[in-house]
Amino acid sequence: MNVSKFISDKISEVQAGSFTTSVTKIAIISIAAGIAIMIVSFAILEGFRDEIRNKIFSFGAHLQISKYDTNNSFEGAPISTATGINSTEEIAGIQHIQSFARKTAIIKTDDEVLGVVMKGVDKDYDLSAMKQNLDEGSVVTFSDTASSKDVMLSRKIANKLRLKVGDEAIFYFIQNPPRARKLKVVGVFNTGLEEFDEVFVIGDLQLVRELNNWPDTLVGGVEILLKDFNQIDQVADQVFDQMNYDLQLEKITDRHAQLFDWLQLLRKNVVIFLVLIIFVATFNMVSTVFIMIIERISMIGVLKAIGATDAQIRKIFYFRGLSLTLKGMLWGNVIGLGFCAIQYYFQVIPLDPENYYMDTVPISWNFGIIIALNVITLVMTMLAILIPAAMVARIKPVRAIKFD
Repeated sequence: MNVSKFISDKISEVQAGSFTTSVTKIAIISIAAGIAIMIVSFAILEGFRDEIRNKIFSFGAHLQISKYDTNNSFEGAPISTATGINSTEEIAGIQHIQSFARKTAIIKTDDEVLGVVMKGVDKDYDLSAMKQNLDEGSVVTFSDTASSKDVMLSRKIANKLRLKVGDEAIFYFIQNPPRARKLKVVGVFNTGLEEFDEVFVIGDLQLVRELNNWPDTLVGGVEILLKDFNQIDQVADQVFDQMNYDLQLEKITDRHAQLFDWLQLLRKNVVIFLVLIIFVATFNMVSTVFIMIIERISMIGVLKAIGATDAQIRKIFYFRGLSLTLKGMLWGNVIGLGFCAIQYYFQVIPLDPENYYMDTVPISWNFGIIIALNVITLVMTMLAILIPAAMVARIKPVRAIKFD
């Protein structure tokens, strides 16, 4: 009789056999729950960060160039459109360059009075991010010729002044002498961020120029949108080297440092939470393999007695653990991605915008992170299984057979 073939057949029979059902179910559930929680956590975290970033970017691009001035007023001194950075081709990381100007004003209606800051933009200004914040009406559009009387208000300002789309209100612009303009509300936005919603109104840059008696070559500042936000530090250094000496450059991460620090802290907390989940999942798999080995000690003794090597026996439990891990990962991905899809398309879980800056739980589809989570879980689990599998070498055939 071929001993080697006999051993292989016995090992195959063992691999095909079933272990304790409750133990394997617990292992699969543990892996599935861990993967599902990690996928959902990162999808929500990245979605939350993207939503907050987009809301911030809708009121200010990644980089802002303005006049170097110690005055901390909202308006600031004007600068020339010739800043030294006049083309997106000069620096590879720049996607778009746009101009703006700010003007303080008091809005007066029949019943209410409220101080605001008008941010004047032109037809080249990218308002695509503002469309996501639109509650009512439409996004303002402007031309290069006559100034427009259209403005966009935040929901908070509109509610305080009891204004709606189509209404007109008198804006008293603070200057010497003061000037008044009757402007029409064409859109109402809601970012959920109080520092924007309680202060800013979107209007025409040409109107601000007329109020300040500026020529077309002057603006309040220049904003720069980047192709990749993660490259902000590198691009900022290049822009700083090329712009005129009398200007200052400010990154949005510095201008809204508290918000970005908060988002970074959230990410750190989630990472710590996910490390604990991976630890629990791998610990459960190690425990499962230990139990499977204890259940089959007599079998291990018999296999060793007829000539099976430790490596051959270890493979039984190693690949059994791998099979359970893959099953758990499959179910975890189905559950996690399924939950994310339901929330993404149907928005079944609402949020209080007063506390969370948005009205529903956001989902971001970052498949790179999802693949990385699966790979890390698989690698960590497989490495952990090596620990109980090594126990096979310490089992003596005679004592193992008596154990039964």
